[in-house]
Amino acid sequence: MIDGSMIGMLLGGLITSIEIFLLTLLFSLPLGLLVAFGRMSGFAPLKWLMKVYISIMRGTPLMLQLIVVFFGPYYIFGASLSSDYRFIAVIIAFSINYAAYFAEIYRGGIEAIPKGQYEAAQVLGYGKVQTFFIIILPQVFRIIIPSVTNEVITLVKDTSLSFVLAIPEMFTIAKQIAAADASIVALLVAGVFYYVFNVVVAFVMARLERRYNYYSN
Repeated sequence: MIDGSMIGMLLGGLITSIEIFLLTLLFSLPLGLLVAFGRMSGFAPLKWLMKVYISIMRGTPLMLQLIVVFFGPYYIFGASLSSDYRFIAVIIAFSINYAAYFAEIYRGGIEAIPKGQYEAAQVLGYGKVQTFFIIILPQVFRIIIPSVTNEVITLVKDTSLSFVLAIPEMFTIAKQIAAADASIVALLVAGVFYYVFNVVVAFVMARLERRYNYYSN
């Protein structure tokens, strides 16, 4: 049975899920761009280091990465871990994981820009940094938004993996309520919340896509 206390507890967990979602995007989007630059660098050691990083992040489960980021400092350096570090570890693990995916999306978008764009900018007197941020990056955004949208929607659902470190996000709370009540109602309500969350995210991303689509009416 759905009651006010259940909704209140799930909404509290939803706030935590939203915090994880927003902080992950805040750190992973710019980090992904830096990784993409390294991946495309002419400096071979940096290029191969970024390739290995991307391969590891995409080739191992996010759940495993959460465990390694949280317990690694203790087992490697003997550092004592506070309860506050659990949330920090979640943000670190999510950020470095999603940065690898965003890096490949950025790289695909950048490499899709015709070389003539760079040559034209040079003729107009733009420097390399000006060329990238004024001419290239807006076009890259237009190209990559559909792919970024897919990753962002996946991130909404992946926030539930933070239960591994006992973070009380929405899915964790829903499972606790379901176990206490011997009912799946809380899980179904959480599913509705996730769906609404995703609908809102998809709507925002669709608005961004229309904004950057130069060919839309």
